[in-house]
Order: sequence, then structure tokens, then C-alpha cells
Amino acid sequence: MTADNGGRRERRKAQTRAAVRETAQRLFAERGFDAVTIADIATASDVAVQTVFNHFETKEALFFDERTPWVEQSAAAVTGRAPGADPVRALRDYLESDLVRVLERESRAENRGYVEALEASTSLQARERTLVEQAGERVTVALTAAIADGGWSAAPAADPATARVLSRVVADLFLVAGRALVMENRRLVLRAEADGGQLSAAREATAGTLDELERCARELAGRLLDPAGGLSAGEWPAPGR
Repeated sequence: MTADNGGRRERRKAQTRAAVRETAQRLFAERGFDAVTIADIATASDVAVQTVFNHFETKEALFFDERTPWVEQSAAAVTGRAPGADPVRALRDYLESDLVRVLERESRAENRGYVEALEASTSLQARERTLVEQAGERVTVALTAAIADGGWSAAPAADPATARVLSRVVADLFLVAGRALVMENRRLVLRAEADGGQLSAAREATAGTLDELERCARELAGRLLDPAGGLSAGEWPAPGR
């Protein structure tokens, strides 16, 4: 196979994937996620059922395809930050930007079917929680490296085990809070209460929440990792302290 032939083949595969995704997501919005089968998607896309599975492992993966860039990009905001930049601030800034985009997109009338499909399907809700967990693990790995190397101004260099625990707490604080903000906005959308004023308030709440979480994360790091505090690497406070 020549390079040119290989390139054409990859383009055709990408076009087929995009067409299947577009068709499936339209059907999900029109009928609801659980009412649509893979066979329905294949028929509407004019491809074989196996072709759908060649591109998408599950129906849930098809629903979320290209709708969850934050799963990878949250960690990328940490690893790709400018030299000397604060890793937790990089995460905070990326999440604010992404959350505002999500809040605005899900509040548009043309995207109501997407929100309704999520609300009606327990399997989609479970998949979304799994995506948050996956993003949290990626962010944890990225923050662990930064904190262990002393790259976070809020904390001195720490042993990898201590850095990982702190990183996991910080990652989950930010990502779970982000999901809570999105879920509240969806509730308002479904109650037809989302408007310009509500979106403005949601943007302010997002910024304020992330600011407070960053402050709390820095305070926690200071308490756990400050050598002057008398806490040696790997030690943790007893419950209730």
C-alpha cells in the first residue's frame, strides 16, 4: 500500500466515524438514548452494525464522543503549562474556561435533547461519573509529578506517596465540583429557568468556587507538607484534627 492510498483510507475511516457519530447523536436527541439501538444507528448511517462497533466500543462511547475533551485536557493543562507556572492554577484556569463553555452550550435550546437524554438514562449518568474518575486519575498523575518535584509554590517537594495523596484530593476537589456546577445548570435548563441572567450567575459561581477550592488546596498543602508544621513525609493527621 502506498502512502497516498493509506492516507485516503484513513480519511475515509475518519469520515465514516464522523458520519456515524453525527447520526447517532441526532437520534439520541430525538428519541432518547435508551430508545435507540446500534442497529438503528447503523441503518440510519447506511453502514453495517459491525462498522459502528469498529469505531465505537459502546453506545455510551458514541454518545459522549468529542463531547468530553476535559477528560484528557484537564491533565494536559498541568503537564503543558509554561515553565515555572503554578500547576494547580493551570488546572483551575483550564477548568473555568471549559466549564463556562459547557454551561453555555448546554443552556442553548438546540442542545436540550442532549440534556434530556442524559437526565433520562442511568447508564449515561454512570458513564459520565466514570469519565470524571478517569479525568481525576490523569490529573492526579500530572499533579503528583509536579508536586514531587517542588513545582507547586504552595508546597515543598514531597515524597511520591505523599504527593500522590495530596494530588488525588486536589484533582477530585476540582473535578467533582465542576460536575456539581454542570448538574445544577442542567436542572435549571430542564426546568426552563436557564437564561442570560442565570448564565451570568453560573459563570460567577464557577469562578468563585474554583477560586475557593484553590485557596483550600493551598492551605491543605501547607498544613500537610510544610516542614515547620512538624509533619514528616508520609505522615497524615488523625481523623478529626
